[in-house]
Amino acid sequence: MNTFKALTIIFLSLFIISCGSNSSQKKSDFSIKTNAEKGNISISENLNLSLENKKNHTIDSVLYTLNGKKVNESFSLNNHKLGKYTVEATVYFNNEKQTANTNITILNNEAPKVYKYNIINEYPHDITSYTQGIEFFNDTIYESTGQYRESKLRKLDYKTGEVVKNINLADEYFGEGVTILNNKIYQLTWQEGIGFVYDVNTFDKLSSFKYGNSKEGWGLCNDDNTIYKSDGTEKIWLLNPETLIEQDYIQVFTNKGKIGRINELEWINGKIYANIYQRGGVAVINPKNGAVIAVIDFSPLKKKVTQHEKLDVLNGIAYNPKTKTIFVTGKRWDKLFEVEIIEKQ
Repeated sequence: MNTFKALTIIFLSLFIISCGSNSSQKKSDFSIKTNAEKGNISISENLNLSLENKKNHTIDSVLYTLNGKKVNESFSLNNHKLGKYTVEATVYFNNEKQTANTNITILNNEAPKVYKYNIINEYPHDITSYTQGIEFFNDTIYESTGQYRESKLRKLDYKTGEVVKNINLADEYFGEGVTILNNKIYQLTWQEGIGFVYDVNTFDKLSSFKYGNSKEGWGLCNDDNTIYKSDGTEKIWLLNPETLIEQDYIQVFTNKGKIGRINELEWINGKIYANIYQRGGVAVINPKNGAVIAVIDFSPLKKKVTQHEKLDVLNGIAYNPKTKTIFVTGKRWDKLFEVEIIEKQ
């Protein structure tokens, strides 16, 4: 390479770097002030917004948005979902426009209640099943199990533990949560970004679907109109059952903060019951705003199953509408517990 070409390349490189360094956004002359204490505010309060005008500009107008939706300077949070939000102010002044933003977290206004339970029955369960999700359909339990080269979809006689029907997933898939809607079984995989749809009677695979904004598949449930999907974070995604597109999400929060690692899901009487991975407990969630209404500590159940080297955590919730009772189990547990929930202390 001659000297002229070398100098030209160096010059162009410096020019590109110089242009790139000038692309950084100018710091705003404004900042947003709120009544959220340390960024936290209760759903029962009004959010009040004001602008700090650092350079005393003559302001023409200000547009406030909450996660991209226009809001007033003061408004009630009563009908909002819980979770983290970005407040942005677009300020118009002197034929200019600048933006400022801040983050807030909307919390529930009540601490979760503590529900208890009574064990009604104990049934046998396959001790080799790495249970990821269970669901009742026509008085029969359907189960999805995990682990690479072990993942299955099963139909069980819950009273005897007998496997009535079984198919194995391909070795490259790690099975996760399962739900049944309109005679179709929906099953997630963990990190493969794909879910499967089967005929509930034949187990024939009808189709598959890819995830949207969520990166992983953990748990599933439905309310006959919407499919709810967890991804291992505090988010529960709302899927259109026809397109399986993630249309929206709720964030699971208490009056103190978020509840992460949301796993197996079950829809029970208008609420989402969610297993908290590795916690041995279940959160009862308001599906409209993500508020944790109550918690149930199922951790003592693990001591009631056969103790062995591969024994793992609680994971499996199913509601039987016929008996109006809840069934719970865990990964490589040899028992399936039928319980009734006691809401009042």
